[in-house]
Amino acid sequence: MSTTQTQAGRATADGLQSVRAGAAAAAKSDRTASSVRRSATFRVWRGDAAGGALHDYTTEVSEGMVVLDAIHQIQADQANDLAVRWNCKAGKCGSCSAEVNGMPKLMCMTRLNDLDLEKPVTVEPMRTFPPLRDLVTDVSWNFEVKKRLKPFKPRPPDAPDGTWRMAQRDVDRVQEFRKCIECFLCQDVCHVLRDHHKHAEFIGPRFLVQAAALEMHPLDVEDRVTELKEAHGIGYCNITKCCTKVCPEHITITDNAIIPLKERVVDRHYDPLARLVQLVMGRKR
Repeated sequence: MSTTQTQAGRATADGLQSVRAGAAAAAKSDRTASSVRRSATFRVWRGDAAGGALHDYTTEVSEGMVVLDAIHQIQADQANDLAVRWNCKAGKCGSCSAEVNGMPKLMCMTRLNDLDLEKPVTVEPMRTFPPLRDLVTDVSWNFEVKKRLKPFKPRPPDAPDGTWRMAQRDVDRVQEFRKCIECFLCQDVCHVLRDHHKHAEFIGPRFLVQAAALEMHPLDVEDRVTELKEAHGIGYCNITKCCTKVCPEHITITDNAIIPLKERVVDRHYDPLARLVQLVMGRKR
């Protein structure tokens, strides 16, 4: 190989090395830029059952943070007595429910890069339930409502060995209802509870989902239709689908749970022909 060829080869190698080094430097620069911290203001409600007000806290945030991260940072650096309820920080326990910019959300699943940080981010407790302190609300009403629903009541076994036979499509129908994490965001956004305060007359979308899981269960033989109409107030729901929109588990609350329950109530109490069929057939729809 000639000297000229050798020099040309070295020049090519040096050029490639230079290109690679430049690309690596650019990539490093991009990573550094993406992780640069910036300041953001969070307008957090502070108070208790007697009243409260919004307070501004400015803290540093970076890419990948969620609202709960920012609240924890404020709690650690500026407001050690800030009360906030949380547990898993993975969107599965339902503990960190709050209102972010006026919308019911899980704080641990609300990313800051999805929010406009040029304006203060408002973080408030759920409005449908009584405030205890700061971002923590008293959700015990929900557990009292849960006790009012008739429990699961299976039919007698289909076989001598004590087992049942079920169609897979009937099993699949109720599976999505089991995903509920009881974050109570659907209860919070429901205008019947939020704006009209019908807590004594309406059980809310979360427990209509539970009622649907029981009513549509292929083994259940309990009758809850009259209670849905009278004690549980299903008629108050005007199917705006706001509960479906805020559900972090993407349960189709309105279409798959509430509307089929409403249909059962209509068939039982408002459709005489369907009522006759129910009496003759002697079984739930």
